[in-house]
Amino acid sequence: MLDDFLGAGADAVEEAVRKAAAAEIMPRFRQLAAHEILEKNGPHDLVTVADRAAEERLTESLTALLPGSVVVGEEAVHADPAVYDAVRGEAPVWIVDPVDGTRQFVRGEPAFCTLVALARGGVVYASWTYAPALDQLAVAVRGQGASLNGQPLRAGSPAPGAVLEVAVSHPDYTTPGEKEALLGLNADGVRTRPCGSAGLEYLAIARGELDAVAFSWEYAWDHAAGLLLVAEAGGADLTLAGEPFRIAGGNALPFTAARDAATVQRVVELLRGR
Repeated sequence: MLDDFLGAGADAVEEAVRKAAAAEIMPRFRQLAAHEILEKNGPHDLVTVADRAAEERLTESLTALLPGSVVVGEEAVHADPAVYDAVRGEAPVWIVDPVDGTRQFVRGEPAFCTLVALARGGVVYASWTYAPALDQLAVAVRGQGASLNGQPLRAGSPAPGAVLEVAVSHPDYTTPGEKEALLGLNADGVRTRPCGSAGLEYLAIARGELDAVAFSWEYAWDHAAGLLLVAEAGGADLTLAGEPFRIAGGNALPFTAARDAATVQRVVELLRGR
């Protein structure tokens, strides 16, 4: 059923994503009033009126495109955690992060995006990564490759002997065990930096501009779209247990995604302290 839908409906999804950003996100970019920015779980976990309005619009438009589908959105799950259970179900599910990189959005920086993935039974079949302020739209379809603004994406491999560039979770938001694992990346031949928008970090890997990420959280809305994008561009991912990342959860963290399988394996070994 999803293959048939993607054959005929992928363009309609792109249009829905673009319209939501044009109507609900971009008019508020660099125009937010103080009362339109709220904290959820702390000063670094923000939500704005743009996040909520864009998710509501996408929920309506995406479920109309695919009858019987449901939406797991970041803001809906914050209001009702039981919504997340649909990621593990058999109904087609749209996994939505309306504004990935809310802190950047609030600061008036253009490095934010809207993430949409279509999954069923824990398998991601397609994804859309849209950075409206950068005029970039990346699309991936399982088994059919990835593209950016209509041009094919290939992650390639790091140059032999080159320093690996790795974006990592901020240590303040990790458990002691995850913090210790991430310290393994303080190694010769590796240069780390804090991650920004997860969706745009995955896009950077798919473009061959970043070698790897190492993340310590597993919310599907942050990772489903980007992991498929990386995979379809020729990259790979593994958890600390050496298994592929599961969007349904229960992963051994941290996990990594990278431009190729050899780089993924190297990062995992460093995270294990080897």
